[in-house]
Amino acid sequence: MGIVIIDGPTVRSFVNEEDIFNKSVDERFTSLDLNGDGVLCRSELRKAFESFRLIETHYGSDVATQPDDLTQLYDAIFEKFDCDRNGTIDRDEFRSEMKKIMLAIADGLGDSPIQMVIEDDDNSFLKKAADLEASKITQAS
Repeated sequence: MGIVIIDGPTVRSFVNEEDIFNKSVDERFTSLDLNGDGVLCRSELRKAFESFRLIETHYGSDVATQPDDLTQLYDAIFEKFDCDRNGTIDRDEFRSEMKKIMLAIADGLGDSPIQMVIEDDDNSFLKKAADLEASKITQAS
């Protein structure tokens, strides 16, 4: 485990580095596209969100959520990503929504840095943002 320090400007800088951000989002998209057809279907996106276990846990303890409630939530998330309402999420839609999510996180963090504990093999966007910022500091030295 490791600790990174992150704030809103760090996240915003990561998003604004278009080449780096898009490469990271594209890598995530490819890993979620289980059948390799170039789009995400409902089940692929749901499987990704289930793996995060954000909804089924509360501070590390399992929480019983009704299956119908989970289905409604995952369907709502899918609809948010499926901007053209064609029943699939293409790479551009995924990029666009991930950008909105990351900028919302940046706004929520504000200018106050926070410490985050991460797993050594964590490949999250927030870790990538912190790594990018650290590389800029190292290059400036």
